[in-house]
Amino acid sequence: MSGISDAPVVGRIVRIYQNSSRQRKALLALGGVLFLVGVALLIAGLVTLMSDDSTATPALLKLSPTPTAQRPPTVTPKPAPPLAGQAYRMVIDKLGVNAPVEAFGLDAQAIPQVPTGANAKDIVAWYNFSAEPGTGSNAVFAGHVTWFGEAVFFNLTKLAAGDTIRLEGANGKQLVYNVSNVFSVDPDDPNSLQVMAGTPKDMLTIITCDGSFQRTGDPVFGGEYNSRLVVQAQKAGSAAGGG
Repeated sequence: MSGISDAPVVGRIVRIYQNSSRQRKALLALGGVLFLVGVALLIAGLVTLMSDDSTATPALLKLSPTPTAQRPPTVTPKPAPPLAGQAYRMVIDKLGVNAPVEAFGLDAQAIPQVPTGANAKDIVAWYNFSAEPGTGSNAVFAGHVTWFGEAVFFNLTKLAAGDTIRLEGANGKQLVYNVSNVFSVDPDDPNSLQVMAGTPKDMLTIITCDGSFQRTGDPVFGGEYNSRLVVQAQKAGSAAGGG
């Protein structure tokens, strides 16, 4: 035989079909049709799967949140010290004070230093562990109430809320402060140190001795006052002068 009947397997199938009864022939024909339908469905499924895979979005990408740009925190720059690099004075018109300011720090025992010597009574100390004036925090000053006689802050108790304190630079630059508080503290109370702490507002603090004087025989100071007077003032503004 020629054609399809030449293949042994196919020829055997053909012979089986030819020799089968009419009912068996119908069943064989139906089985063949179902086989072809199954093959067609399998091929269609594979094509669909391949098409879906080419466009599918990975599950990880679907679950990942959309990244959002993070804004860097806003940092407020610290103001430049208005009186830096020049000599300046503290002026309190109400008390007749017009005194030079000099920088002081802590001694070996971590105690704030104070002016000593022949001209100590006329000097105002600015503590370099506090803020520089005009830079947005607490600038701390100190001076004597007496030093072998009346000293620069002898009349500091006369200040009251609303009085003015000025810091005047050699070039005419001024920082103006308005007194807000005047009070006394016990120097032996650890909480009294809070008056020298930093603050979120631009201000100055003046500290001097107060209360009664007790002689101790100290070779430098001769004795000690039992209280401290504290004056706090808030910065009102600044004005530029010449230079």
